[in-house]
Formats: sequence, structure tokens, C-alpha cells
Amino acid sequence: MTDITRRGLLAGAASLPLLAGAPALSALVGAPGAAQAQTGSGTQVPGLYRYKIGDIEITAINDGARSFPLADGFVKNASRDEVNGALQAAFLPKDQMTIQFNPMLLNTGGKRVLIDTGNGPQAANATVGKLMANLAWAGVKPADIDTVVISHFHGDHINGLRAEDGSLAFPNAEILVPAPEWAFWMDEGQMSRAPEAMKGAFANVRKVFKHTDSRVKPYEWDKEIAPGITSVNAAGHTPGHTAYVVASGDAKLFVQSDITNTPALFVPNPEWQVTFDMDAAKAVETRRKVYDMLAAERMQLTGYHFFFPATGFVEKAGNGYRLVPAPWNPVL
Repeated sequence: MTDITRRGLLAGAASLPLLAGAPALSALVGAPGAAQAQTGSGTQVPGLYRYKIGDIEITAINDGARSFPLADGFVKNASRDEVNGALQAAFLPKDQMTIQFNPMLLNTGGKRVLIDTGNGPQAANATVGKLMANLAWAGVKPADIDTVVISHFHGDHINGLRAEDGSLAFPNAEILVPAPEWAFWMDEGQMSRAPEAMKGAFANVRKVFKHTDSRVKPYEWDKEIAPGITSVNAAGHTPGHTAYVVASGDAKLFVQSDITNTPALFVPNPEWQVTFDMDAAKAVETRRKVYDMLAAERMQLTGYHFFFPATGFVEKAGNGYRLVPAPWNPVL
């Protein structure tokens, strides 16, 4: 049996000839940015990934990630030991949560449609609020966005509607919002009856959508709300939480929004209830229904809180599901 060791692998690699036409190592070291790559800049490269669904070009745009200590009750119906077990099974550190945020841009050929807007303007050293910088790397100006589609009204999905000075971040865009979500959060009675912990969320919704009546258009479920984009009832996470099916030709992509939070926890354990789900039982029912459908149809999906580039497939695994990342494609 061959003894494979790290020293042997390194020695073998050193003896391999350079591929014909490949640049010499000295050329790579001398390339622009090579010194920065070697020493580290403390910042990540642009968070962009493009792929196509039929004729629709999708750009996953990372808005950053937020890490924080795992709190008791983050998963309402699982113990801390069970949650840590799931984290370690996914090769993630225990006692810590990291949540990523991934808005997406669709180029339908005639329209640029942005689904959700991220956390909005942040301090310079923040680890979130990267949407605008990454849009710029993609060559897209805020004024180029024709339509903004909002899945639900939690701050990490709507705060990016406003620029740092309070103006509308996407000045030419129509803003499409789920009608049930708008009805709930804009209801004065709901706000007055809300528990104290939710008062801030109601106030934030009103702040973000202040003086936007001429721009906001509520949409119903099961309707084509933009070319190739159909809204889907995904209530549970919030009363009007919405997912989407993006379709072009024979190709489809399911945009799950927040049907699950961190996939390492809630894909294999679909009965677990994250603290952010407003109707936990309904959220579990929605998760099961959607994932059973996706597994049966082998439909590609993307998740707002999936690990970037946030797209793959689900299959049944025991009493839960398994997330299979879509292969990276170097061409469109």
C-alpha cells in the first residue's frame, strides 16, 4: 500500500513540470495584487456569483455575514447541546452563529430586478451592508435597478431600501411588496397589540417605507409579479413571508427567502424553530411542504441565509433533508 504523506505530496508537486503555456511562478508573484494576496488585506474579494436560469441571468450578491455567540433559545425547541452537535456536524464552531445575507439581482433581458436589499448602510468596519459595494463591482448602479421585490419586512431585507442620507437607495425602482405583509405591518392595531420586543420592528417598517406610497405596489401570491418571477405563499416566518419561482424555458429556480435560517441547522432538522419565526408551527409546515416539493422535482433553490453563493438542491435524508451545493460554473 502506498504511504501518502504531506512531505511526499509536496516533494512530488515540486518535481512536476510546468504545464505548457502556464505562467511561471515568478510571473504570478509579480502580478498586480500578488503582494496583497500574499500578505492579506483584511478584506474579502467582491461577493458576486453569476449563473443562468434559462435566459435569465442571476447574480448572487453577498451583503456580508454577522457572527455572534449562540444564545440559549436561538432554536426554541432544541437544546444547546443539540444545536452545537449540528454545528459541529457541519464543521462549524460550536457556541457561535454566523448568518450570511444574500440578495439577488435578476437580469430578465429587459429589466433589472433586485430581490431584497440587505442590511442597509453600516459603519465602515461593519461585516454587513456590502450590497452597494458589490453591486458596483458588478457594474450596476443603483439607478439601473428597475424593480425591487421585497420578500418580507424584517430589517435585513428592507433596510437597504434607504441610502445613508435617508433617500431612496434605488431612485428609479418600483418597489413590490407582499400584500399580506404590508397589511400586517402597516396595521395600527397590530402595532398597538404587539409585544414590546416587536415594537422596534414595527417602527423600522414605518421608517423605511415613509413617503413611498407612489413607489410601493403590493402584490398577491401566485401571481407573476415581474417577467419570469412568480410569488409563492411561504407564510410562517412572518405573516406575509413570500418565496418565488423564477422560470425561463424549461429551467426553474426556487427563491426560498427565509424558509430556513442557517442551513446547517434547519435543513437537516426541519422541525427546529428559529427564534425569528413569528408563527413557528406554520413555518415548519411551510418548510416541509416546500422541501418535499423541491426534493421531488429536483429543482434548484437559493436561500437568503445560505452560505454564499447560496444555491443548490435539497434531497430527503432521514427525517430531514440534505443540502447539495450547485457546482460552480465558470461560464454562463
